[in-house]
Amino acid sequence: MADGGAGIGVGPYQELTFDAQGDVDPATRAAVARMEATDLLVFAHGWNSDRSTATRLYDSFFAPFPGLVGSGVRLGYVGVVWPSMRFSDEPIPDFDPHGALAGAPAGPALDAATRGALDGFWPGRGPELDRIAALLEERPDAGAAFTEFAALVRELVGAGPAGPPAVAPPGVPDVFSLDAVAVCRALTAALAEAGAAPGEDPAGPAPDGARADFGPGDGLRALWGGAKELLRQATYYEMKRRAGVVGEHGLGPVLTDLAARRPALRFHLIGHSFGARVVSFSLRAVPEGARHVKSLTLLQGAFSHYAFSDRLPHDPGRGGVLRGLQRRVDGPVVACHSSHDSALGVFYPLASRTAGDSAGLLGFDERWGAIGHDGVQAVPGTLRMALDRALSGGLPGSGCVSVDAGSVVRRGGPPSGAHSDICHEELARIVVGAGRMGR
Repeated sequence: MADGGAGIGVGPYQELTFDAQGDVDPATRAAVARMEATDLLVFAHGWNSDRSTATRLYDSFFAPFPGLVGSGVRLGYVGVVWPSMRFSDEPIPDFDPHGALAGAPAGPALDAATRGALDGFWPGRGPELDRIAALLEERPDAGAAFTEFAALVRELVGAGPAGPPAVAPPGVPDVFSLDAVAVCRALTAALAEAGAAPGEDPAGPAPDGARADFGPGDGLRALWGGAKELLRQATYYEMKRRAGVVGEHGLGPVLTDLAARRPALRFHLIGHSFGARVVSFSLRAVPEGARHVKSLTLLQGAFSHYAFSDRLPHDPGRGGVLRGLQRRVDGPVVACHSSHDSALGVFYPLASRTAGDSAGLLGFDERWGAIGHDGVQAVPGTLRMALDRALSGGLPGSGCVSVDAGSVVRRGGPPSGAHSDICHEELARIVVGAGRMGR
């Protein structure tokens, strides 16, 4: 059993706990500093998590590692816990079998667990959240209700005051500034696309609140599933900001300080979803020339596929938000991606698209793609590999590598698809290979 007493089946295990500002809990920091290991696996969970879900994820993902590493490797396991948001009606493979969520309501209404989680996610915003919950429960057939709903959501994310739709501040996605009914209609269509079975017409039958085939006689009630997705998008937007802060101002400095005091310790960073953003942004705190980060493995990473690029294809005068930071890893940066991930293939572009994009809200535009959807882009020398080749032929010793993991990352229900289907021994072997820890 793990040292941290968190129910993890491998050890030694400890957690590093951060608040939304990136401040670390001193007790967890001290516990990690005492770990006896040659190599630390540092894993940051993603968006659809609370502490309980994160602990189960770490327990499942870490389970194969003792049997995969060489005899000279003594692993220490670190689970990063940071404030994200758990939508309890969104199934996670291995934890919440699709269709078996006890108490999950049909349609867009908020279940009690999600409503409680929103209180913790946005403390002090109870009146706004109460009204949002009431609107999702009542589903009024009136455009004014959607306008009110969108204004409340905009207030939660700081995208403008309540009132008529207005242009959002720079950098705020279009979903928070365009006409509320048009946005909810687009999000309802996206939900139908994400929920369609293979080979099924995305515009065909879909669950209540997620239909794309609505007609003039349906009224607006069919769009409240899209309104709930707008609320979900608001939590994604907030978590995107938090993930960068926690990585750059929290995790990165903690690990860099530990490395300075224990120079022989090797660090292997792993991140899922927005947790991939956490571990990647931690590289900003790695000093030039430091060699303690030995590998970085991104599992369905929810940030731009251009993040490491020196020049953006659509704007050559600018680089990605993490441009060149892959060179602070003394080993490879491995981005595992899957086309079965609806969260990144369908919804991430909606959460990222900002004002003025001529493609329209649902139009395809590569500039808004996620690294977990199609891997690292616009970084010269990046290798692209199928999972079986990466496992049989090995990974390079440095540079960026995009690994198509769709052969195993493929299970999950709407709206996120396979986004959380990451607990596979094959992916653990990728981490071991990236860190040169194998037998």
